[in-house]
Amino acid sequence: MWLAFTASTLGTWLGFDAFPLIAILALHAGPAEVSLLSAAGLAVGALIAVPLGPWVEFRRKRPVMIAMDLVRFAALISIPVTYALNCLSFLQLVIVSVIAGAADIAFRAASGSFLKSLVAPRDLLTANGRFEATTWTATVLGPPLGNAAIGVLGPVITVAADAVSYLLSAAGIGAIGGPEPRPARTGGTRTGIGGWRYLLAHPALRPLLFNTVLVNGLILATAPLMAVLMLGRLGFPTWQYGLAFGLPCLGGLLGARLARRIVGRFGERRTLLVSGTLRACWSIGLAFVGPGTGGLVLVIAVQFGLVTCMGVFNPVFATYRLEQTATDRVARTLTAWSITSSATIAAMTALWGVLAAVTSPRAAIALAGLLLLATPLLLPRIDQKTLSPYGH
Repeated sequence: MWLAFTASTLGTWLGFDAFPLIAILALHAGPAEVSLLSAAGLAVGALIAVPLGPWVEFRRKRPVMIAMDLVRFAALISIPVTYALNCLSFLQLVIVSVIAGAADIAFRAASGSFLKSLVAPRDLLTANGRFEATTWTATVLGPPLGNAAIGVLGPVITVAADAVSYLLSAAGIGAIGGPEPRPARTGGTRTGIGGWRYLLAHPALRPLLFNTVLVNGLILATAPLMAVLMLGRLGFPTWQYGLAFGLPCLGGLLGARLARRIVGRFGERRTLLVSGTLRACWSIGLAFVGPGTGGLVLVIAVQFGLVTCMGVFNPVFATYRLEQTATDRVARTLTAWSITSSATIAAMTALWGVLAAVTSPRAAIALAGLLLLATPLLLPRIDQKTLSPYGH
């Protein structure tokens, strides 16, 4: 499972911002269109994924994960094919983004549930820390290599690499040994809204949901605007843009490696609160990026601080969420969480695209940074009864 995760994650980060880059470089899209592309894929993909939670919950997880990998491969490989035939369109980018978005949600729901059955509870934080470290390692390597490949081989080469990575992921998941029993049909409602009912009734998961979806939404809503600002108005070459968002991820790798030690020393509650607060304090600095070396250094410094805090927060958060979710509700809960996150990101991306068109990309980025400063107020105040065995 770890090898499969590594393959697909490396492919994803080789294709970092591939769709916006293709839209900008090959289809000459503006900021509103780039934001629309990001928002439409997330929003419609999330809508399609609503009934997937109970569908995934009551099926064996490995076949679901393999099927979603193959769906993503088929969708993504169509882009380099149509590009080679000179018939790639903006509409196709949107459709592929929708299909990939829905498949991503179903895959994450199945993989989270499968991980909880595969790993002993005492080892969940270690496993999530390793996944997080793998993510940040791929993030360090992927964008610079991907953008260099785009500069040499054209804008769709990284999409082809991402597509192949899902074939490798499917092969890795297929190699997992041992039988997988069919899940029992228990756990209350089997409709698509069951995951939301569970989340909204949970005293610790509810505020954590609100916090994480808003933080992710505000951060990712500005990603297309940073691409437009840096690649367009400020004139950064694609390799510098990739470097600016790839190199700082060494901080995420460092944070992921230290997460278990920090929890062991300070406890889960304090780690969640402090790292969750600190990750909201950096993005405002992106509003001050300028051209040249100084601007590049500023982006790298801001991103390094942000992703170091995220590297600590994310595995602790992922472990706590699995610990607090009943085994027969994991797929539905993770599906609801992913859909809420995707819908929030989509809405904020679309809204920030409009704000950037009305004002400027820099002003919209500054507003997102200011709003992020208030998000720590939504972090859950976890009491002793809801702490995991790692808490103090």
